[in-house]
Amino acid sequence: MALQTILGANGVIGRELSRQLARYTTVRQVSRTPAAVNSSDQLLAADLLDAAATAAAVAGSDVAYLVAGLKYDTAVWQEQWPRVMRNTIEACQRHDCALVFFDNVYAYGRVEGAMTEDTPYNPCSNKGEVRAAIATTLMDEVRAGNVRGMIVRAADFYGPGAALSLTHATVHERLQAGKTAQWIGDAQATHTFTYTPDAGRTVALLGNRPEAYGQVWHAVTSKEPMSGERYVRLACELANRPYGLQVAPRWLLRLMGLFVPVLRENMEMMYQFEHDYRFDSTKAERALGLTATAYREGIAAALRASVSSPSSAGPRA
Repeated sequence: MALQTILGANGVIGRELSRQLARYTTVRQVSRTPAAVNSSDQLLAADLLDAAATAAAVAGSDVAYLVAGLKYDTAVWQEQWPRVMRNTIEACQRHDCALVFFDNVYAYGRVEGAMTEDTPYNPCSNKGEVRAAIATTLMDEVRAGNVRGMIVRAADFYGPGAALSLTHATVHERLQAGKTAQWIGDAQATHTFTYTPDAGRTVALLGNRPEAYGQVWHAVTSKEPMSGERYVRLACELANRPYGLQVAPRWLLRLMGLFVPVLRENMEMMYQFEHDYRFDSTKAERALGLTATAYREGIAAALRASVSSPSSAGPRA
């Protein structure tokens, strides 16, 4: 039976991807402390910073999915992400394994209009520069014919189990605790969110389509108009809570960042919340025949899941 491997398993995207892949392949879960999602999963402990361990983790696989997250720290990203990407590419080359890299949109920087697969890299943050560099490394190898690969990007997450998402900490958990929802930046600005089950479904389908390789894709994401205020209003309605919203000004976030490292690290990404953030997934929708989950349905599922979800302390990587 075919074998497909998830590198950096245990996160919300790894779990959603695992559920989708189990329908037609054996899944190998790889992380420092891997856990099974499906009863048939293989578990393999490995550190992706170790080239030999990464190669061993990929051995025997038809497709490897790099969905790892690193500590949300610029210095860590600058030192470790290039090593993780290089180790993964070399492992896939060695074992003739296809590579699917699950990425975010930091490499694009601030974009006027909608982000598409053709949006050029113009990072305006240190973390964005790291993501642009490793994405370029992968696609240069793909174009050179050295590895069969693709990139799948998503907007900011929301959904069941997305404990590292902004909306989980500032909206879902607070409403469940009877508190007022919070936001950062401009609550009126457009902000698109990718529903995590939709992301997992997109990645699984693309990873098993030979014609999808050699390209960049955007995970299927709702085109419904959305902003911080709209998101909170909908969440309050679904949680049967009166509407209320607290917006933290930049000066307060900067002050809090002196004591909370993750807030300090997030300051360079504030442009994503102070300006419109539009993400377009038309290409994948047409290629796969998929329709994104409506926000009402997705937020309801996320609220139900947040009742028992552990709190978290930072954005996704």
